[in-house]
Amino acid sequence: MSWLTDAHIHLSDDEYSQDMPFIITSMEKMKIRACCVSMDLHTSEKTLELGKKTKLALSFVGIHPEKAADDLESVIELIEKNSSQITGIGEVGLDKTYVSNQDGFKRQETVFHKMLSIAEKLHKPVSIHSRATLDEILSILPSYSIPRVLLHWFAGSKKHLKAAMDLGCYASYGPAMIYAKDKQVLLSETNKDKILVETDGPVRFSRCFAMKTAQITFLPSVVFCAASVLNKTYDDLSYDIEQNSKRYLGV
Repeated sequence: MSWLTDAHIHLSDDEYSQDMPFIITSMEKMKIRACCVSMDLHTSEKTLELGKKTKLALSFVGIHPEKAADDLESVIELIEKNSSQITGIGEVGLDKTYVSNQDGFKRQETVFHKMLSIAEKLHKPVSIHSRATLDEILSILPSYSIPRVLLHWFAGSKKHLKAAMDLGCYASYGPAMIYAKDKQVLLSETNKDKILVETDGPVRFSRCFAMKTAQITFLPSVVFCAASVLNKTYDDLSYDIEQNSKRYLGV
């Protein structure tokens, strides 16, 4: 049985705090690892603490574009002091929906460049938030020598997807792919060695899982749907995703 990896979930979110012992037990029983991404300094610290509790929680530390006003220098210091315990940098990126003016977006760009620079310096993979900013992000990435890049919850055009594949990026698909035909088309056109899966918990999905907070235990359902789209068996796709996850994580 292959190990599954949730490529993007916010287990440091308060939504999961009370259930963490159950979540860890479920991960052990179901053979699921998780790339636990952060939003800001506070969640980055919580992510690192979670990583100390279980080896199945892979710590990704960084500043989300929504939190671009957070203490950048403190997050950089945290990353540098804990680099040996950190698997990757994330969730980082750009998103104009979180700002009201150009100055706000410039701040996002400054933070994003800093996060990419430290990922390059430490040779860490990154998990990128790219909602409606793929043009900008795909133009920025060639400026850095980053070992492995994930465009999480990929939702661009076919043109964006081709550009991402040409750059060697990974693309991850989550619960929305279960019901969204456009995501299924993108999945089918993604290079097979660049496909990852995620839940993006604690997001709630209105058209699947009854609007419940996304749990890491939802991941097999995502893989099952992806296998159907790709005309593969569940076991075959699970194996392929396991190999892709290992390459992305550098293990």
